[in-house]
This record gives sequence, C-alpha cells and structure tokens, in this order.
Amino acid sequence: MKLYSGPLSLFSRKVEIALTEKGLSYEREMVAFSQTEGYAPKHPAVIAANPKGQVPVLVDGDLALFDSTVILEYLDEAYPEPPLMPRDPKARARCRLLELTADEILLKPLSRLMYRTEPESPDPVRRRQLDDEAARAEQELAGLYRLVEQRLDGPYLCGEFSIADVAMVMSIMYSLRLGGPRLDAVPDLRAWYERASARPSVAAVVDEVSEADRRLSRPVGQDQI
Repeated sequence: MKLYSGPLSLFSRKVEIALTEKGLSYEREMVAFSQTEGYAPKHPAVIAANPKGQVPVLVDGDLALFDSTVILEYLDEAYPEPPLMPRDPKARARCRLLELTADEILLKPLSRLMYRTEPESPDPVRRRQLDDEAARAEQELAGLYRLVEQRLDGPYLCGEFSIADVAMVMSIMYSLRLGGPRLDAVPDLRAWYERASARPSVAAVVDEVSEADRRLSRPVGQDQI
C-alpha cells in the first residue's frame, strides 16, 4: 500500500491517521510543496490517478483511489478492524454528515485564514481586505464550534473514535494553527479536542504538521487551544 501525501495537506493527513488507527503498513511519498508554488510541478503519479491532480492518492494493489472520504470508507470496508464507522445505518449516516461538516462546512471559513501562512501581500489594501474576511471567518468558525459541541455523543462524536473525529480534529487543528478562534467558549469541545489529539495517530500528525510549518509557512503566532 502506498500513500501520496503532502506536508500541509489536511486531507492527506486524515488518511494517515486512519491508516495508523487501522494498524496498516504503508509506504508514504511526500509530494513537493511550497507556499508560493503550491503542489507544482504536480507529481506524475498523482496526476495519473486523480483527474484533479491533488493528494491524497492511495494505491492498494491494483486499486488507486483519491478523495479522503472515499479512501477512508474503502479502508473501513476492506480492513474492518478496528472499525472507524458505526455499524448501525443511522449512526453511520450521522457519522458521514459530521465528516462532511468538517470537510466542507468548516473548510469554507477555514480557507479564508490560509493566507496567514502564505507570503504577505505587498498591497496594504489587499492585506486589510484579507484581514476583514478572516475576522468574519473567525466568527463563523466560533458558531460552528458550538454546533459541533452539540453533536458530541460520549467521548467522541459518534461514541467510539470514527472518521468523523478524524476529519473534525484535523479541521479544528488547522483552524487553530491558522490563528482561528480558541476553544475556551466550548469546554466540552475543548475536552474532546484534547482527548482526540492525545491519540498517537493524531499526535504524530500534529507534530509533523508543526514541523512542516516551521520549514514552509509564515509564522502565525497562535497555535494554542
């Protein structure tokens, strides 16, 4: 099994967490990335497997997959122990919705914070515009934190640790590393985040992302919960 990943790819890191939780051995290849050029030139194996030319790409034998959600569902079906999704159909549907919430709903305001790790714009008007957009995004994220807190079901989002937790812990970690709102106003979510982040699979990814930030990113100055 081989995973094409990226040093600051939120979605690739989701797959890494799932592979570790499953105890699966895999070869990882980090594709080239910079804050100025992005993933350019794109890796030929990634282009061949994914029409979008994006990581993650997982190769398992003669099967090549892209999109972190598709990959995580495949892993849970092909390698069912330990499970990363509930067995009950309704619980599975709720779990999928929470993963989608992390990947698509939180990502929208989160993406408006990403300029903070990129080279600073030389245009002061543009800088003010980006800062204003980020301030609005932080308000949106704070509201979404409260919504997610209401969805907690026991120690994790779906009772046991699941793909919903994998996706949500990564989205919130990226929000925090980009200077997004802290978790002080949502104590139950904060406790969940600390619990999820302490899992070895997540802690290893957090450490690697922090190290990649030191090499590749403009410092943001806020990375605490």
